[in-house]
Amino acid sequence: MNAVVDKKKISILGGTGFVGRALCKRLLQDGHDVSVITRGPAPQIENDFAEVNLKVLTSSASVDREAVLADQDVLVNLSGILHESRRQSFHDVHVEWPASWTLAAHKAGLSKVLHMSALRADMENPPSAYLRSKAAGERAVVDHANGMTIQIFRPSIIFGEGDNFFGQFASLLRWVPVFPLVCPNSRFAPVWVEDVVSAFANALGRPGVEGSAETYNLCGPRSYRFRELIEFTAEKLDKRRLIIGVPDWIAQLQGRAMECLPNPLFTLDNFYSLQADSTCDCDDFATLGIEPESLERVNLSF
Repeated sequence: MNAVVDKKKISILGGTGFVGRALCKRLLQDGHDVSVITRGPAPQIENDFAEVNLKVLTSSASVDREAVLADQDVLVNLSGILHESRRQSFHDVHVEWPASWTLAAHKAGLSKVLHMSALRADMENPPSAYLRSKAAGERAVVDHANGMTIQIFRPSIIFGEGDNFFGQFASLLRWVPVFPLVCPNSRFAPVWVEDVVSAFANALGRPGVEGSAETYNLCGPRSYRFRELIEFTAEKLDKRRLIIGVPDWIAQLQGRAMECLPNPLFTLDNFYSLQADSTCDCDDFATLGIEPESLERVNLSF
């Protein structure tokens, strides 16, 4: 474990997910005290990170949240969903949840909130409900900060072992010889999960600023068309696949049909999100002293 000059007590929302587990590992290595806030058992955290303090919520009451955050220094919010369901809406997860926890953090006396958003959430008139909710979530966190330092992170698609992007498409490409692809020319700037958690870790040591939140747009060093990323995945699998671009009108019909499934791979709102390229005009990794790794140089296995 590395010694840190400014050891912090850090509570993480969404700490059981792909990015959350990587962040737990990094913060523990840096010598911080790490707590993961959950709504139920989290065996993967318990098995992999014995040093992490699991805090299981017993209710949704604000008093309970303040008690959970007592004696903490920093709140990290990684909570997010890609698809709405009967149980969870974008507004609930991306707006109400971070707003209420930010307010609880203020009442508990925390000094800083680190909030995961999404690239292009700051664009004018976001095309999808997902991006609009991410934008509203940013505003809600700032509105409830009450003097705390707020740092907002907007990554492009995040890749790494166990990710939801390449892993999902790899599963399909193993068995599908002809791959119909929606929005094949949409662009992404994939960013390695280890670079994202380094951004969070490095931001912890930056002094707070007065006024609006600090925001960091996080992109990898190169952008790709969607088609190129699928071709990259097939090549890693050593599979020859015919990739066919789907017309937008068919993609929209497909999204409407699939969003009725319990765990959809694609929805109409996903289609709308793909209308905004997930790339950076000005990358902010340099501000945090990080040189992001390229997709080709990371040893990914599917």
